[in-house]
This record gives sequence, C-alpha cells and structure tokens, in this order.
Amino acid sequence: MTETTTDEVLAELASLEDPGIRVVNARHGDDHGVNLGKLRAVAKRLKTQHDLAVSLWATGDTAARLVALLICRPKAFERDELDSMLREARAPKVHDWLVNYVVKKSPFAEDLRIVWFADLNPVVAAAGWALTSERVIKSPDGLDLQALLDVIEAEMKDAPDRLQWAMNHCLAMIGIEHVEHRARALDIGERLEVLKDYPTPPNCTSPFAPSWINEMVSRQGTQETG
Repeated sequence: MTETTTDEVLAELASLEDPGIRVVNARHGDDHGVNLGKLRAVAKRLKTQHDLAVSLWATGDTAARLVALLICRPKAFERDELDSMLREARAPKVHDWLVNYVVKKSPFAEDLRIVWFADLNPVVAAAGWALTSERVIKSPDGLDLQALLDVIEAEMKDAPDRLQWAMNHCLAMIGIEHVEHRARALDIGERLEVLKDYPTPPNCTSPFAPSWINEMVSRQGTQETG
C-alpha cells in the first residue's frame, strides 16, 4: 500500500469544494468550502498518520488543517509546537478542533491552559478559557471558581467575540456543575445579558447563560427523578 501524499489530499479536498458551503462558512470566519461530513470521511479513510498531519498543517490550507487535526497523534506534539499552532490557527473551526481534539489530549494541556488564559491576544486567551471550562467540568479541584466568576463579571461584557463566547461557556459550566456557585452565575448572566438575543434554532439550547444553566439543571433533575 502506497502512502498518501500531501498533494493527493489537497487535490481531493479541492475536488470536494462547494461554493455554497464556502459562503456559509465565511459568515463564521472559516475560509474553506468542504462539507465537514465529507472532510471527516477523508480523515477516516486516511486513519492516523502523524507525519502526513504535520505536512498538511504546514500548507496553511484550512481544510487541510482540519484533516490534519483528525489524523494526528495529539500526544506526539511538543508543548511549543501546540503553542505555535494555536497562535497561527486563523479560522475559528481550526482553533476549536485544535483545542478540543488535540490539546485536551496532550500532556501539556494544563501548562498551556495557564499560559493561554493570561495571554493578551483574545483568540489565544479564548483557548485558555476553553481548557478552563474543561477543568470546571472534569477536574475542578484547585480552581478558584469565585475568582473566575470575578473575571467574567468584570470583563465578559466587553470582550471580543471569541473570547466572550469562551468566557460565557465557562460561566454556564460553573452554574451547571457547581450548585454552590449557581445563584451567582445566574445573576451575572442576567445582568450582563451576553448572548441573550442570540438566534437559537428550535429544540436547541440557547447560549444565553441563564437559559443554558436552567435548561441543563432541569434535565439533570428529570434524570434523577426518572
């Protein structure tokens, strides 16, 4: 079996390009036109190929980078590699997949969380907040949740979009997962009104933190009593 080359993957992705999807993605800041289901199918066929992933990432092409994040070995990246990758991840989808599919599985996740959380670049800081939300849910010991709420209360209202979204997610996770902080999380959300009017499709949970918290807590209660 011959190994797939970077050029072959790029050619396949180019053949999957859909102008309509590119227009939709552009509204979210993503500069590619490949249906994500088809892109995932390409990655599934390629399976794990870390060297190919590194080569695809180096092309700078957004669709190629998304494939790279699906076929890489997360633990094979060094800390500084991941830091550089995040800082050059322009497209929001690349940023999200890098954090969720790669960095969260890395042994350097906590170190990077601390560094990114304090970064002055709001896109980098958003990654720090995303990793913090993960700890709020899975390993909150050692986190100062009151201090996190202090920062959210003071800074979320005027934060740039991607950082605001990440801080809002953290606010919701604190309210959902930690009953002792729920009342304050709800109060902050109600007063700041961040994402209150965000268009939400039917049968989807609103990203407005009070609605999100109340909906998820309600579901938990239903599961406990069911």
